[in-house]
Amino acid sequence: MKILRNFIFLISIIIGLQACDNNILVDTFDHIPNENWTYIKPVKAVINITDSTKNYNIYVNFRHTADYKYANVWLRFHLLGPKLKDEPLRQEFQLAMPDGEWLGNGSGNLYSYQLIYKENYKFPSNGKYTIVVEQNMRDNPLKNVSDAGVRVVLAKQ
Repeated sequence: MKILRNFIFLISIIIGLQACDNNILVDTFDHIPNENWTYIKPVKAVINITDSTKNYNIYVNFRHTADYKYANVWLRFHLLGPKLKDEPLRQEFQLAMPDGEWLGNGSGNLYSYQLIYKENYKFPSNGKYTIVVEQNMRDNPLKNVSDAGVRVVLAKQ
């Protein structure tokens, strides 16, 4: 019972700390079923931009197990919204050093990353935008990926 109470207390603190940061518009981590990320299951995030004069940083949240067999990941992005034409962008992210050491933050068997997709990006107008992230590796499904998501924050001026 004491463990459960401590766990609930810890979760409350984490939620409270996240709620205090008004610079975060969205921060998602979607669980990838069976750690197999397929082409047909992209992660999506919807954000409401109320001030298009400000700059934003857009990240990909990515988490894999120690059994992930690549030193990189190729992702394909779609940014959809007012005054935007869907122009998919394919981008590579390094996950490990040449010697195989993971670059992400490790905890147990999992390694987590916040990969920068767009830095100091200005949305063309106010409104709702959807960010879609697809895995774009040759393997389908891409194995040993536990979670993926999107984080959008107000850039520091």
